[in-house]
Amino acid sequence: WFLEQMNPDSAAYNIAMAVQLNGPLNLDVLQRSLNEIVQRHEVLRTAFVVTNDQAGQVVMPHAPLPLPLVDLQHLPAAERTAEAKRLGTQAALRPFDLSRGPLLRALALRLDPERHVVVVVVHHIAADGWSIGILTRDLAQLYAAFAAGRPSPLPPLSIQYADYAYWQRQSAQSERQGQLAYWARRLAGPLPSLDLPTDHPRPPVLSTRGRRRPFPLDRVLMDELEQFSRREGVTLYMTLLAAFNTLLYRYTRQEDILVGSPVAGRQQSETENLVGFFINNLVLRTDLSGDPSFRDLLQRVRAVTLEAFDNQHVSFDKLVEVLQPERDLSRPPFFQVLFSLQNMKVEDLTLEGVIMETFRLDTDTTRFDLTLEIWDRPQGWLIDAEFCTDLFEEATIQRMMGHYVTLLHAILADPDCAIAALPLLTPTERRQLLHGWNATQKEYPRHLPVHRLFEAQAAAQPGATAVACAGARISYGDLNSRANQLARHLRSLDAGAETLVGIYMDRSIDMIVALLAVHKAGGAYLPLDPAFPNERLAFMLADSQTQLLLAQAHLEEQLPPHQAHVIYIDRNWPQIAAEDAANLADEVPYDPERLAYLLYTSGSTGRPKGVQVSQRALVNFLLSMQEAPGLRCEDILLSVTTLSFDIAGLEIFLPLITGAQIELVSHAVAADGAALLAVLQSCGATAMQATPATWRLLISAGWNGSPQLKILCGGEAMPGELAAQLLPRCAELWNMYGPTETTIWSTVYLVKTADGIMPIGRPIANTQVYILDSAQQPLPVGVAGELYIGGDGVARGYLNRPELTAEKFVSDPFVGGSARMYRTGDLARYRPDGNLDFLGRIDHQVKIRGYRIELG
Repeated sequence: WFLEQMNPDSAAYNIAMAVQLNGPLNLDVLQRSLNEIVQRHEVLRTAFVVTNDQAGQVVMPHAPLPLPLVDLQHLPAAERTAEAKRLGTQAALRPFDLSRGPLLRALALRLDPERHVVVVVVHHIAADGWSIGILTRDLAQLYAAFAAGRPSPLPPLSIQYADYAYWQRQSAQSERQGQLAYWARRLAGPLPSLDLPTDHPRPPVLSTRGRRRPFPLDRVLMDELEQFSRREGVTLYMTLLAAFNTLLYRYTRQEDILVGSPVAGRQQSETENLVGFFINNLVLRTDLSGDPSFRDLLQRVRAVTLEAFDNQHVSFDKLVEVLQPERDLSRPPFFQVLFSLQNMKVEDLTLEGVIMETFRLDTDTTRFDLTLEIWDRPQGWLIDAEFCTDLFEEATIQRMMGHYVTLLHAILADPDCAIAALPLLTPTERRQLLHGWNATQKEYPRHLPVHRLFEAQAAAQPGATAVACAGARISYGDLNSRANQLARHLRSLDAGAETLVGIYMDRSIDMIVALLAVHKAGGAYLPLDPAFPNERLAFMLADSQTQLLLAQAHLEEQLPPHQAHVIYIDRNWPQIAAEDAANLADEVPYDPERLAYLLYTSGSTGRPKGVQVSQRALVNFLLSMQEAPGLRCEDILLSVTTLSFDIAGLEIFLPLITGAQIELVSHAVAADGAALLAVLQSCGATAMQATPATWRLLISAGWNGSPQLKILCGGEAMPGELAAQLLPRCAELWNMYGPTETTIWSTVYLVKTADGIMPIGRPIANTQVYILDSAQQPLPVGVAGELYIGGDGVARGYLNRPELTAEKFVSDPFVGGSARMYRTGDLARYRPDGNLDFLGRIDHQVKIRGYRIELG
């Protein structure tokens, strides 16, 4: 497996060291020094051969190592460093041919007579990080000696890497078998993949394209962490690893986490000065279940680490060979992230009369999703983060490192805090997530109910068409008069504030009259779709204790069982028409919290839940929709949605408070693609709201588009492929999201391109959205959590369900006071631009843990 990974076409296993040398550099002496190193360490002259499917190695005779020189002095001075980086990176990325030696090469770049960049590249199969330190130390000593005309000062090596390899093969079988048995137990069972939230879908075959970025660490912080570690009886490495596990847990909510970690593998003194690949990657599997405190987790990490180090003599490739994990070309075996602490003191390379400076090359390769190396450099501590660019953007890794540092500070402040509750966000991020992207405050007429906004339009344009349905039309003036008459009739039957009135009608102009009349009377409506099963309708009537029911005479025979007084709007119209047609005055002072409608949702348990929506919530929603997506008095909105689905509230009331026209279609037409297409083409609609299923129905019926049409799509997640079909068929495409409990739509998004997941956008006016974990802590951009919604759209709760109301409508700690937010049970995440992605439903029975998200 190791040779398979070290394929000659991959530059991900090259180790490059680049330095800038300032001073009178003797290139001949430097070349002689490099040749001496290659001669001294046989592994650098090793070639790998495969015969009869058996791999072997041969030490090749030493041939003079070239040191090509590229003179850059012909370039303008300002361009030389950039060109040196380009050429150095090119040299570092050039693959080695493992069937031929040597496995080390060098390149010199001249910037000016006394300024050079030297790049030394070694293949990882012949060297590790420790080996680079040996190479630099040997190079310094050899250069000084050769420059002074002295022989090599280096003592002969007692062994070569091949001797170590032979010894390792012949070492005690019992010890290796015992350690293999340990790893077999430790890595038994299904091994979870670490599902970090990514910026891009994971490709079927993960490439080695990567990037490395440094992030400084405060020395005072690191000193305090070292002191904390000593007090806890652990090493600094264990503390930093436990913090890294905490970060991964908070990002994924996974409780079984596997992290790779390299060990030097040089237990014998003879190997300390030997170039070779001694390093071994250990698999550290940590259990984070049970909501532990950080102090408890630290002891778990200590135990895991000590056990792993005691069993480190089994090589990683042997584990892969023996345990045979399921092969997945999109992930490395066992673990996807690597962690290491490099706290040995790095000696500065000094050449005789030459000043050395580090010259950083970015080779843009990686072997893991994420590698976190923490370095103790003479100039200070830093995190070196290497990440796979197939998966992550640099900004995401930058945020992640900020969260890691925040966790380190929080751990020092309160190590007994549960890891799920430790602060994760930087102060700037927290302000942005909780307040910046929720700055939706907007004034609106809270003192006016919906019907008053409609009455203003009726007064302004009484002759304009308000509703058209199946060839019949009614003007704003006539609609207002008829609604006033019915409202007075309802009041004569003791309807008033908070009175529930059932609406059991086919989709018709009479239905619109009934809705407005209920509001004008001060009551709230309960939609009862005649197409619903009678058993469900009977439950809704009984649960709500509805006393008044508006119906149509032709539906009398199919009325569900009820105790309500029934008014047949068509049969009883002569009596109703005798009432005064003028606008009504409120019988009692208007309360914005007055119930506007009661709408029953199906409920996850099968028992319908009555959601109580106030006038304030409905008015705020409608006025927000007037602006975005936007509606004008010239518009015609084609209404296709049953009144028992909350989005019908937009289709009915938004046009009526705007002065636009409603084109109302029957249940039968809305369900028939061809019939619906005919109405859409004939009525001149400029706006239509529907679910993805209805839009697909229209496309299947042959709809080629309406260039003047504004599409509002919601009720289900909008797939990218549907967006791609709709975009060229309309003037505007809007993706809408919102549960019934927060009043129809809570977020909106104007779709411009159809690529991957369609965002659900940002909150509407006077609405706050939060992405929280199971401890109700805000989560960072890109990290999935439960979507909570607060603000003026939050419903009053569930009728007759106080326990469920208390569970789902909770205090909003980010606003305070009596403010509440609704737990949607939906999984979502923030994008870097502040828009939201909807990712599906959450099973609360598992406390939002252990879910896996794959984006595509």
